[in-house]
Amino acid sequence: MLVIPAIDLKGGRCVRLRQGRMDQETVYDDDPVAVAGRWVAAGASRLHLVDLDGAARGEPAHEATIQAIAEAYPNTLLQVGGGIRDRETAARYLDAGIEYVILGTRAVREPELAEQLCSEFPARLFISLDARGGYVATDGWEQTSEVTAAELARRFERAGAASLVFTDIGRDGMMGGCNIEATRELARAVSVPVIASGGVSTVAEIRALAAAEEGIGGAIVGRALYDGSLDLAEAIRAAGEAAA
Repeated sequence: MLVIPAIDLKGGRCVRLRQGRMDQETVYDDDPVAVAGRWVAAGASRLHLVDLDGAARGEPAHEATIQAIAEAYPNTLLQVGGGIRDRETAARYLDAGIEYVILGTRAVREPELAEQLCSEFPARLFISLDARGGYVATDGWEQTSEVTAAELARRFERAGAASLVFTDIGRDGMMGGCNIEATRELARAVSVPVIASGGVSTVAEIRALAAAEEGIGGAIVGRALYDGSLDLAEAIRAAGEAAA
């Protein structure tokens, strides 16, 4: 199982939000490229980049920063989300060397488009299932849909999504722990790899996720890394040991 550091971009800086709320931010660094370098140096093979401003306004706001990270660390895989609402944006990122793009809001509102992109860009499209009370949230988590995460997961499994990124919004940025059971339930329901997100904060959680047999392929870690309560190199080692 991969341990994937998150880099959330807002106003040109690296931040973390509490439960996805744009008015509840903590700024950690003014240089996202340097932050990416810190995680790469600690052993990260993949980074999770989120354009928070792009997610809120519906179009990318940090393409230049994301491209700078891609150019600075060409051997590190990047998965990018936030503001990707059409084919042109997805293709632009993929053509620029980004390995994976993540659809969230548009996948909920226009699942046919997401299905088309899964077919057009095989093994490179992730679907973000950000759930509040089991229902998928959209528009930078400002709105809650009437579609459950499990429903969408099964639909995009059939469409050929490369992976599903599952976030329990109630846990995100709260340092209260990951919703491991909900993540396992989703992973049991589909054959597509599920990447856990939202509240992952301890080595014990990393071990528990890595040891699961239900297809959890990665864990995104954020606030715990930035606060220093979780050491990335140690977390990577723990994931490897638990999965062995």
